Amino acid sequence: MDTKQIAEQFMQGYDCSQVVLRHFAEELGISEDEANRVSACFGGGMQLGSVCGAYTGALMAIGLKYGHSNPEGLMQQKDILLAKTAQFKEKFLKEFESVDCKCLIGYDVSTPEGLKGALESGKLLEYCPGLVDKVIQMTEEVLSKEE
Repeated sequence: MDTKQIAEQFMQGYDCSQVVLRHFAEELGISEDEANRVSACFGGGMQLGSVCGAYTGALMAIGLKYGHSNPEGLMQQKDILLAKTAQFKEKFLKEFESVDCKCLIGYDVSTPEGLKGALESGKLLEYCPGLVDKVIQMTEEVLSKEE
């Protein structure tokens, strides 16, 4: 997937979190529909202009692959999950100055005025697709390295 395809998905109404998680759906054993629904409330910084939707979509993917849920070996699996999350966070913060959507794009897309500004400035359809593409690449690296 390239930035143009990502921007097209935004124009269809999908959010960063959905694009990222849906990219990994088949690999993680969920349908694209399930990926879209579970990540729907995380776009636009959790609809608050807070934590970047691409970032949260990646964390969902990492959690689906490495999340701890079985009482047997729970703490060992949790340690693996924490290590994978830390790897992703380090990669993200090396590339971007913040995990905060408002900070990253300079607009609070959870408000009509902020969304309008992000669209008119080109941030939403130029900057964000590139960010999503990089987040997908980072997530692929984290998911492909076995512990």
